[in-house]
Amino acid sequence: MNKQLLGATGEDAVARYLVARGYRVIDRNWRIRAGEIDLIARSPDGELVFVEVKSRTSLSYGDPLEAITPLKAHRLQKLALAWLVTQGEWGSSYRIDCAGVLFSRDGRQEIDYREGVL
Repeated sequence: MNKQLLGATGEDAVARYLVARGYRVIDRNWRIRAGEIDLIARSPDGELVFVEVKSRTSLSYGDPLEAITPLKAHRLQKLALAWLVTQGEWGSSYRIDCAGVLFSRDGRQEIDYREGVL
């Protein structure tokens, strides 16, 4: 599986995971010059949730969540604030979550979802 397909498949899996828990996905792959937010959802209690998704096919290069460096975390915070401003949501309650998706050779996936990590 190529890198782009792996990433998109992981994002799809996390979107389904969120919907199954009562979230509503409101935006995907939102981009500005500074970067991209993978998923933006509204939680069942109305909080905006920005989700960074990292996908891997093995642990050879470490856990998927280890790919979220301090620099990436800082960029996610800036991107979330930019989204809030551009969408007229400034002042809304929000959090930043991360999801690691590990795909096995037989196509199964394991999702490690962490709420409010940033």
